[in-house]
Amino acid sequence: MVDSSFFASVINSYLPEPQSSLLNGIILGIDLKTSKTFYEQLKAVGLLHLVVLSGMNITMLIVFIESITRHFSKQLSILITILIIVIFILFVGIEAPVIRAGFMGILTLVAILLGRKNTTLYGLLLSLIFISIIFPDWITTVSLQLSYGATLGIILFGQTNSKSDFVKELRTSLSAQIFTVPIIFIYFKQISLISPLSNLLVAPIIPPLMIFGFLTAILGKINFLLGIIPSYICYGLLTYLVWVIETLSKIPFALIKFN
Repeated sequence: MVDSSFFASVINSYLPEPQSSLLNGIILGIDLKTSKTFYEQLKAVGLLHLVVLSGMNITMLIVFIESITRHFSKQLSILITILIIVIFILFVGIEAPVIRAGFMGILTLVAILLGRKNTTLYGLLLSLIFISIIFPDWITTVSLQLSYGATLGIILFGQTNSKSDFVKELRTSLSAQIFTVPIIFIYFKQISLISPLSNLLVAPIIPPLMIFGFLTAILGKINFLLGIIPSYICYGLLTYLVWVIETLSKIPFALIKFN
C-alpha cells in the first residue's frame, strides 16, 4: 500500500493542467491545484463532487462494472465489484476520503444488486452513527456529507429496471444530485441551474476515466512507455470534461448566488 501522492506524480508527468488535477481529484481525492477561475467554473456547473472523491464517483464505477458483469451470477458480480473497490482503496491508500468513498460504494452496491432499500438505509444510518463516535471530526467534512448525500439519493431513487447502460448512468447521476445540491448550497451559497445538464454530459465518461486513470498510474510507475496509451485516452476524456466545464460556465444566469 502506498500514499496517493506516489501515483499523483506519475499522472502529473503525463498530463498538463487542468487535466492532471482533475484526474488526481477524481481517482485519488487530491485537492485541485488549478486556477481559482477554473475552480469557480467547476462549482458553477455543479461538478465539484467529482473531484472530492465522494461516494458518487465510486457508485458510478460500480454501475459501470455491474453493467458489464450483468450476464454473470449476482453473487459473482458482487464479488467482482467488492474486489475492485478493495483494490481501489489499497491503490489510493487508506485515508479518510478513500475509506468513506469505498464504504459508501459498498452500501450502494448492496442496494443496486440486492434491491433491499430498507436494509441498506439502516446500514447507512448505522455507519453514520459509528463514524460520529469513532471519527467525530469526519462529520463536519464536505466530502463525507457529499458521499452520504450522493449515496442516500442513489439508494432512494437510483434503481431502475432499464437494460440501457446510459439510462442507468443517467438515473444514478441525477439521483445523487438530489441530495448533493442542498449540501453544496449550504457550503457555497449557490445553486447551479445547469448541474443536471453538466452531469448528464459527463456521467458516461467517469467510469472509463477512472479505469484508464488507474492504468496510467500503475503502468506508468512500472515504465513510462507503458502508461502512454492509457494516458492519451485519459487526456481525450479529460479535455472533453474541461470543455464541458468551461463552455457551460459561460451560459448567462446558469448560476444563482446567495452571498
